Amino acid sequence: MRLTFWGAAQQVTGSMTLLTLDDGYQVLIDCGIDMANLSEKDPIYPNSAFPFDATLVNVVLLTHAHLDHSGKLPNLYKEGYEGQILCTSPTADLSRILLEDSARINQRKLKAYNKKKSKGQSIDHYTFIPDNLYTESDVNNTMNEVVPIQFSRRFNIKPGLWVTFLPAGHLLGAAHVYIEVEENDERKTFLFSGDIGRKDYPLLIDPAVVPQADYVICETTYGNREHTEIIDSAKEIQDVIKRTCIDMPGRLIIPAFSIGRTQAVLFEMHKLFEANKLPPIKVFADSPLAMQSNRIYERYSYLLNNEAKEFKEDNDSLFNFENIEYAQKQNDSKAISNYTEACIIISSSGMLEGGRIQHHIQANMENPYATVLMVGYSAEGTLGARLRDNEGFLRMGSEEHKVHCKIEQTDSFSGHGDVNDLQSFIKQQDKNKIKQIFLSHGEEESMIAFKERIENLGYKNVVIPTKGHEFIV
Repeated sequence: MRLTFWGAAQQVTGSMTLLTLDDGYQVLIDCGIDMANLSEKDPIYPNSAFPFDATLVNVVLLTHAHLDHSGKLPNLYKEGYEGQILCTSPTADLSRILLEDSARINQRKLKAYNKKKSKGQSIDHYTFIPDNLYTESDVNNTMNEVVPIQFSRRFNIKPGLWVTFLPAGHLLGAAHVYIEVEENDERKTFLFSGDIGRKDYPLLIDPAVVPQADYVICETTYGNREHTEIIDSAKEIQDVIKRTCIDMPGRLIIPAFSIGRTQAVLFEMHKLFEANKLPPIKVFADSPLAMQSNRIYERYSYLLNNEAKEFKEDNDSLFNFENIEYAQKQNDSKAISNYTEACIIISSSGMLEGGRIQHHIQANMENPYATVLMVGYSAEGTLGARLRDNEGFLRMGSEEHKVHCKIEQTDSFSGHGDVNDLQSFIKQQDKNKIKQIFLSHGEEESMIAFKERIENLGYKNVVIPTKGHEFIV
């Protein structure tokens, strides 16, 4: 068998790993967009969205819905893939709305790109239009091939090949993927962490206990960092709101991923308002995708943690409260700029790469009474990272703006487990039984630090693959 790392190798985004069995059967685990290197061309198949032949893949296993794990699925079908996608039901529903939104955004970008190109105008250095954009029709064709699998059900893909999806926390429906292979009178097991969640995270259940495996592929997003204690998340958001909207009546702008992060922030705010710990400040939720995601979270509330289930039973809704206003249309979004009182604006995307958040950032960047609270990870090269690291100026489009607004950052809403959570995941494996550990989905320094950490615990054969690195297993 061969294990090839085609994405998230020494970087955080673009998860894509190919497991090839001895009989040639190919299993692709995740199929994500590389958010950090959108202009990069893969060395093999230069006219393709992939560095491998998509027609040879037999089945796709999807850990969760985020674009850096799911965003290239429609491209896979466009290039001839004819198999199915196995994932949990919430992942299927969230992936559909996320990919549909991605298709709409990409088509708008393509239209603007072609308009500039036809007029002979220069193209912004960070604006890259991939050769293989997909449409909403492509997304629909992709989602028709999804087969939902229940958590903890051992599913037989074909003779000698089984998969089990285990709760990973991180996001509604997110899973660790456990693969069992029996070939040539030999049994081998593989455990893909996906993105490991945190214990006691708002809304979500804790990551499940995982079985022993021969080979473990572990993410390392926070492989060298510890998070703020999760019990402080509500208090932290309360303190930020008090400081930015009450003590000094201003605007608090929160860029947040529409799926996962927005729900966690809204839930914590809802709890604070219900407990009368905050005055009735207007909250604008400006993301149609987040509204769709909210409904999916409500629909699958039985998969959430006990606190969320009890709160929903007592309040009928997880995210709807008296002073929240959802911006449905583009005009509703623009009208928020005319609101003159203190307010909170939650909008996507979390890395500022597209979405309505760009309008709010541009409109408030030079406002000293505005605060931007970054509640999630921004990959290097994204607009979110450039705003976070700005030195008083930020270029958006063809214009350069002075940055007078305050920039704050918190990791208490991060859906990724920190170094202690990652270590707990690895420590479930018997160091005398595990054959090899592969570290992925992390910056190089994070991977190196985590490699040293678990080697000090006695784990051997810990590898940090590069992109395209193939291993015989």
